Amino acid sequence: MNGPERERYLVTVGEILAVLSAPQPGPLALGSGMRLGLAGAESNVAVGVSRLGGSAVWIGRVSDDELGELTLRELRAEGVTAVATRDPAPTSLLLKERRTATHSRTRYYRTHTAGSRLTAQDIPGDVVAGAAALHITGVTPALGTGPAQAVRRAVDIAAAAGVPVSLDINFRSLLWSEDEARETLLPLLRKSHLVFAGVHEARLMVPELRDPAELAQGICDLGPAGAVIKLGAEGAFALLDGRTYRQPAIPVQVHDPVGAGDAFAAGYLAELLTGEPPERRLATAALLGAFAVSTTGDWEGLPRRDELSLLNHHDDVVR
Repeated sequence: MNGPERERYLVTVGEILAVLSAPQPGPLALGSGMRLGLAGAESNVAVGVSRLGGSAVWIGRVSDDELGELTLRELRAEGVTAVATRDPAPTSLLLKERRTATHSRTRYYRTHTAGSRLTAQDIPGDVVAGAAALHITGVTPALGTGPAQAVRRAVDIAAAAGVPVSLDINFRSLLWSEDEARETLLPLLRKSHLVFAGVHEARLMVPELRDPAELAQGICDLGPAGAVIKLGAEGAFALLDGRTYRQPAIPVQVHDPVGAGDAFAAGYLAELLTGEPPERRLATAALLGAFAVSTTGDWEGLPRRDELSLLNHHDDVVR
């Protein structure tokens, strides 16, 4: 993803949801407490990059309601620049129930919400064209025709301006079918420079291939210069500019696996913006993934740069 020198900021396009999550296991019941948070694949990445000292811009639609105001305040607090179109529709909602200590249930409420009404006209060409990189995911195109057109416009602007595109497949079966995802994402993948995918997600794009090395090569054969195959507890396999890399996972106690993929991408892209080599990008990506799963929330536990060494400590108190 090398190219002419640009202002070093990452730009993302997506949706932010309000999250209501049950802090204790058990069925939802009257009088039980709920925790309010915010989440979104692209905004999670933007926050992760910002916490590591990078500059990030998030583009999307934000409701005129109180949750929309909260969204903008939180992004500002995290150092992320929001280029937001205000919308009278409500904020999207994610409801998380911890039915038992080991089993969670998730419900999305996204129909006719501000995020689902994103359009191509909401994408500022100068912001995308001036970025060092554009990061997109498979979540936003799955929200409907308007969001899909918005993502395509962002990618087209980036391609015309020579801005590298990073794509996280991020398949969500509750939003669309595998066939729908493949049809929409393949054209975006062909215009991307870097692709993140789990094994199943990679097989959606290159279904005839099986192991991580084959999957990475198959993705790169479609156009991207790099592919990173995320392997969960086994780490990651990467094919970057013709060279292969293996990154082990960081062993931690898992508290909440949600957001690990976004954190991984954020760590990689933050180091990419500063010109670090692939080994450093992958190592930081693995660190952020470990922080994500060892804390609660999609992005709340992500580290500042001076906290990256915390996972090397095994005492209860760091002195």
